[in-house]
Formats: sequence, structure tokens, C-alpha cells
Amino acid sequence: MNRLIWPALFVLAAAVPFLQPSGYLLDVGVNIMLWAVLAYGLNVMLGYTGLLPLAHAGFFGIGAYTTGILTLKAGWSFWLAWPAGIALSAVAGLLLGLVAFRTRGDAFSIFTLGVGVIITLVINKWDDLTGGNDGLNGVPAPAGLEEASRAIGLKLSGGFYLLALLTLALTVLIVARTRASTFGLSLLAIRGGEDLARSAGVNVYTHKLRAMMLSTALAGLAGGLYATYVGFLGSAVTGPTTTFTVLLYLLVGGLGTLAGPLLGTALIYSLTQTLKGLQDYQYLVFGPLLVLLVMYAPHGLAGLWARLRAARPARAAKPKEVSGA
Repeated sequence: MNRLIWPALFVLAAAVPFLQPSGYLLDVGVNIMLWAVLAYGLNVMLGYTGLLPLAHAGFFGIGAYTTGILTLKAGWSFWLAWPAGIALSAVAGLLLGLVAFRTRGDAFSIFTLGVGVIITLVINKWDDLTGGNDGLNGVPAPAGLEEASRAIGLKLSGGFYLLALLTLALTVLIVARTRASTFGLSLLAIRGGEDLARSAGVNVYTHKLRAMMLSTALAGLAGGLYATYVGFLGSAVTGPTTTFTVLLYLLVGGLGTLAGPLLGTALIYSLTQTLKGLQDYQYLVFGPLLVLLVMYAPHGLAGLWARLRAARPARAAKPKEVSGA
């Protein structure tokens, strides 16, 4: 039964653009799926491996800027530039891991935060390549996407929606397969304790490097899609604020769960868009909601749902009291 939920969900989601929704709703949907992919990447490290890398938005920026520069300045097709951005993000993650994994605990998070800030500064100051403060403007849409969209009766916005949905589906499949594999189980063992995992024969250093590469590759995947969808890139999106926003999505949805990144992103992003008119006052709404979440769902929405499902069979199995004669 559970195996049918995800395919059914994606089939229903794929039908949305054919119902002729407003452009605003399609835009919200694309952004939810795009940021959820980034949250899944962070979940690989924090949820499965137990490590908090605070340079995640920097790798999102590497994927986005690589895609944007290659398509805008080098004349590459998006379908070639996007994989190049993913590969460069993964290699950059490997290089970071070779050094960062020599630290542990808070030192690891602080070190990666510093690297993330450096990535943002390089992007901001390298005017000739990245556009500096002016950013990159005019990143083209994927070649053939508009024609393919029209062929199935959709506008370009509907085509972007389906592309984002396919990207999200691929991400969920990769993460689900990883979690169920021997590699994924080794990551969970590392989360439980590196020394214990090492004593069980797990090569902790190598597994953490592979997890970092997967995490940053997913960040690059989201970044490339962001570049072509928005059409403009600025250095601000690669900064720590983006990392902490995605971390919020993950905490609300549930760490170490398959549905958590999508649930958290959908809820918080939708609330943000709904309350946008309140500007800074929207935090008066977010604050109490987060307090309630910590009190009643400390493991996120996915954890709360799992707890409720586990409680139902327990209540059903409880013997009924027999009234006296």
C-alpha cells in the first residue's frame, strides 16, 4: 500500500497543469518542488548521516551559476549545462569533505559555514564571470521545452511545472533507493555513532565523502533548475540565509524521513506566500506555529503522522472493558 502512495501522488500532481490553474499557482508549485529538492540534499547529510553542513546554499549556487554561465556566455544547451553544474557541485562537495571531515561536531558546521560565506563572496566579487552585484540576467529556458509544452496543450509555465515534477520524482527515487541500500544503512549507523559504526566495519570517512557528494549533487540539481526557471541569478540566494531557510523546511517536515522535506517545504513556502502581504509581521504567525510544532511534533510533520499511525493499531488492539451484570 505504502509503495503506491508516491506514484499516485506524482500522477495526481502531473494532472494539475492540464486543469488550467492560474500562473501564480503553477509558480508556487514549481518553487515548492525546486526547494524540496534542495531540502532532500540537506536531509542526506543531516537526516541520514547526522552532520549539519551550513554551506548547502553555496553548492546550490555553484550548480545555478555553472548552468547560467554555460548557457548564457558559452552558448551551451541547458541539457548539457545542467549535468555539468551537478557534476561540479559534487566535485566541490568532495573537495570540501576531504578537509571538513577532519573536524567533528560543531567545528564541522562552523567550518562549512565559513566555506559557504567564501563561495558567496567569490560569486559576488568575480564580476567578469558571475556578473558580481549585477548578477546574471537572461538565463534562457531549456531548448525545446516550450515546443514540447505546446505539443501537449500547455504553456511554458506548465512545461516548467512538469520538468520540476520530474526532477522531484527523480530526487525522491534516488534518496529512497539510497536509504534502503547498504550504503544508506551505513549512513544511519554513522548517525548513531561514528565510533560504533567504525567498530562494525564501516569506513566512516569514505561513506561521509560519498554522502557529501550526493548531497551537493542534489543541491546542484536544484540550482540548475532554479537558474533556468527564474532567468536571473544574484549572489544573495547562495548565502547562509538560504541554507537556514531550507533547514527550517527540513525541521518542520521531519529529519531523516522520505516525506519530510516535501511536507515541510510545501507548508512553510505556502504560508510564506500567503502571508507575504504582512511583510515582517508574518513572523508573528510563524513564531507561535513553530512553538506548537516543537511542543506537539518534535520530529516534524512526518514524525507526527508516523506516531498517529502507530497509535491507531494500539488503540484497536486494546481490549474493551466488559460491563458488570
